[in-house]
Amino acid sequence: MESIAPASPAPDLPVALKILVAGGFGVGKTTLVGAVSEIRPLRTEEVLSEVGRPVDRTEGVEAKTTTTVAMDFGRIDIRSDLAVYLFGTPGQDRFWFIWDELAVGALGAVVLADTRRLDECFPSVDYFERRGIPFVVAVNCFDGTRPYPLEQVRTALDLDLGIPLLQCDARSTASVRDVLVEVVELALGLAEQAAAERSEQGQTDPAGPAQYRAGRPVVSPGTR
Repeated sequence: MESIAPASPAPDLPVALKILVAGGFGVGKTTLVGAVSEIRPLRTEEVLSEVGRPVDRTEGVEAKTTTTVAMDFGRIDIRSDLAVYLFGTPGQDRFWFIWDELAVGALGAVVLADTRRLDECFPSVDYFERRGIPFVVAVNCFDGTRPYPLEQVRTALDLDLGIPLLQCDARSTASVRDVLVEVVELALGLAEQAAAERSEQGQTDPAGPAQYRAGRPVVSPGTR
């Protein structure tokens, strides 16, 4: 009788992580997603109209002519077994109802900041703090703007020391990649910590961090 060779094990599939990109109107979310996405990014931009002018705060971004009305979407492989799906949120208050849908299943978030309009960050920071979604704050370095020490920015935003704060050029693939590595490391680290605490308490967690880490794809500084 002819023997049947055992089937070869299926190759590991890449782990997919969902990351949100948030911030105020005109802060650079669409630019960030487009700079780093390895696929053609999906954009839902519309031309600014006179109807929206009274409610859209354009101080400091007067040259902006379009706005995201639903989301931006892109994808980047941080490494061969770790893919990040980026969802850029709309910045205006009237589109906030979309945020709850986009936040479902998000592992972490990036809050983009513009030092000319730091107060635009507060709604995003408050949103992720209330939902318990790990996030980092990235100060977008616009041409011609005065640079501020990150310590001053942290104080102005009243950020907890546990929240990573770094500078970013939303036009630069390398710079954006560093930001994404930071938020992935933060989110996976917190997930591991929470799972360890539950384990010590004798609790099981079938939906714990293992679902995000086939073969424990921890992002190391060497991947930056």
